[in-house]
This record gives sequence, C-alpha cells and structure tokens, in this order.
Amino acid sequence: MGHMTQMQISDAIALIRPSDTLAVPLGPGVPGAFMHALGDRTDFVDLQIFGALMPDLYGVLALPGVHYRSGFFGPAERLLRDTGASIDFVPADFRRFAPILRKLAPRVMATAGSPPVDGWVSLSLHAGACVDEIHRAAADPERLLIVEVSEKFPHTFGLPQHEHRIHVDDIDVLITSEREPLNLADTIATEAELAIAQLAMTFIHSGCTLQTGIGGIPNQIATVIAESNLEDLGIHSEMFTSGLMRIHQSGKVTNNKGSSFDGYSITTFAAGVPELYTWLHENEVVRFLPVHVVNSPELIAQNRNMVTINGALAVDLAGQVVADTIDGTQFSGVGGHEDFVSGPGLDSTDRSLICLPSTSTINGTLTSRIMGALPAGSVISTPRHQVDVIITEFGIAELEGRTIRERATALAEIAHPQFRDELLAAAQKWPRD
Repeated sequence: MGHMTQMQISDAIALIRPSDTLAVPLGPGVPGAFMHALGDRTDFVDLQIFGALMPDLYGVLALPGVHYRSGFFGPAERLLRDTGASIDFVPADFRRFAPILRKLAPRVMATAGSPPVDGWVSLSLHAGACVDEIHRAAADPERLLIVEVSEKFPHTFGLPQHEHRIHVDDIDVLITSEREPLNLADTIATEAELAIAQLAMTFIHSGCTLQTGIGGIPNQIATVIAESNLEDLGIHSEMFTSGLMRIHQSGKVTNNKGSSFDGYSITTFAAGVPELYTWLHENEVVRFLPVHVVNSPELIAQNRNMVTINGALAVDLAGQVVADTIDGTQFSGVGGHEDFVSGPGLDSTDRSLICLPSTSTINGTLTSRIMGALPAGSVISTPRHQVDVIITEFGIAELEGRTIRERATALAEIAHPQFRDELLAAAQKWPRD
C-alpha cells in the first residue's frame, strides 16, 4: 500500500463525486470537520450517505441531491426529517449494520481517529460495525478511506484479535482537525427515575457484570453504584458512558467476569462528558471491540452475574417492548436493545432490567406507558419472549417463566394508580394458556 496523502479538508471533500456513496460510523466515530465541509459543495446529484446517530447538524444532509440512510435516529435525524430533508431509516440492530455495510460497499469510508502514534491511528471512540469495512476500503484501490484525526480524540485500544487501529500506510487520505467529541451532558434524574434506580439496585450486588444504556435512569443507577459499598464489578457494555467511568473511578471494577475478556471493560463506542475523553486517553483497562463481539448474546451471557439496564417507551400487558418509535414514527433505533435483553436470558443467574416511568404527558394528558394493547401501527423493538424484568417507579414485574395471565397481572400492578384498576381488569381477561 504505502499511499497515504495528508490533505487539507477542502481538498479531501473534492474527492467526493457528485454521484457517490459514502459511509461514516455511528455517532462518536463521525469525522465532524469533514462532514461540515461537505456542506460547502453545491454540485451533488446523487450522494448517498450511510450513517447513524449523527452527533451534530451537518448542512450536507439537507442539500438537494443528497440522501441520508440512517440506522439510528437522534436529535439531528429527527430534525432533518421534520424539516423535509431526504432521510430514511434502515431498520436493523447494531450487529446487522456490518453485513448491510458489506453489501452496500460504499466507495468512500470516512472515520474519526486520534493522531498517529508510531505509524498507527487509533479508531478512538468507535469500533462498532465499521471496522471490517474500513479495512476492506483500505485494501481496495477502487475505494477511498478518509481518516480525520484530532488531538481532542483519545488514543484508545482494542485487543490482539481485534486491533482498534489502522496503519497510516493503509489510509488513502489523512486530514487533521480541531474537532472535539460530542459533549453528552449528564441528564438530571426525575423523581420517578430516582425511584426506579433504587428498585433496580435490588438486582445489583458485588460480583455483578454491568451494561448500562443511555439516559437518566442508567446514569442515576451508575451514580448510586459509584457511591455504594459494592465491589468486584465487571463492565461489558455496548456504550461506555460517564457513569461507567465514575464506577471505575470509585475503585469498584475488577473485571473478574469469568469470560474471555477478564481484566478489561469492553465496549464498542463511548460518549459522555469531556472528562470521559480525557480519562479514556491511553487507558488500557477499557478496550474497544467490534459490535459483533460486544453485542453477541452468547458472549454477554458468559459474564458472571450479568445485569443489563435499558429503557423503553412503552410496554403492553403481553410484555412486548416499544423502545425506538412513538406512534409508529421513528424516534431512535434498535441498537443493542434486543441483544442485551436476550443475552441474560441464556443464563439462569443473569438479569435484564427494562426501566421506564409509568406515564408520560402527551399534549397535556397523562398517558400510561403500560398499555392494555399497543396503538395500531406500533412497532415492537423487543419481543415478549425475551423480556425478564420491567421496572417502573411503582414496582418490579418479573416476567420470565410466568404465564400470559401472570405476566399481564404483574405489569398492571406496576402501572400508575390512575390506570391500574383498568389494566388489572384487562389482565384478568387475558386467555389462559
């Protein structure tokens, strides 16, 4: 190979054809200065961009002739859709992004990284589903690999069988920017979320391995753990968060997980407060591995006393979970939700917690998130047969191994009191199995 060219960003964006295909990693792996600069072009005819959870609003995504296919919606995607941009959602969980990307084989792969050390660029905050495609693009003379490095992005590590880096000789175009990673500020937990966190803590004890998702409840649980007397914890999480950093900082992580990743906290991407990125820099305890490893239900289940903590938008009395749409309209994405709910179900000592407030207020009306029946057009994220525990501020419903009617009753009992009697009555009508 040996053909890397260092370029100004203005020259790099000129390499994108008016009709072209470009893929960027999810969220923290997006090369931000490159994406912003693409918005200066006015000659796109049919530029297909593949990505997920854009960390910023990039003007290029609203240009005529540009079409964005997203595997995970965040605030940027929702705004683009609501303002009429050409954006579509691709339903797939995070693991399936890799084979989809392989079939698409975009001509241009572009990713963020940290500055080269000894000829190697660390892929920094994101391994995800793009690592193999990055290497395939690097090896193919017909394709282009663009890597944007910034001193603000931490140098992070993989493991020998999954090196989280690429050699400069395999990079076609290297650009340098001053971009900072996404500042994902801590959310302040509501009263309901505080109550849910306390209930969730009853499942967590010394010796557990943890996965936490994004949001107020996982953040609050991580804070409670960091301040607790728990010890000897392990981390195996799709996303590495500010909360997981605080558990490390409190000295509670030993990573004696009984898995092939003992001694390391494994993750596939990281996002949080600026301190997290400083803490991750050259931190050899946290290892970034491809999503097919981190999100494998079998590997999740290998961990000693695995406890996974995730959210949802609504649950029906059958235990079906809606976690990525609202009234059938895309809100977020599938991600690793189902993998981290299903994995613990493969082992008798593991637990999967789905945490959600019992209500939400829609157009000024209090609405139950525990529903007798989901509205027509609802899209299920995680099927009922994989669900273990549902927690609201009013209690805990343990569903695994229970009959249809027992499950429905347990869920009705943790609904908001205003809706509970109606749901209990509905639960009694569920068919005997």
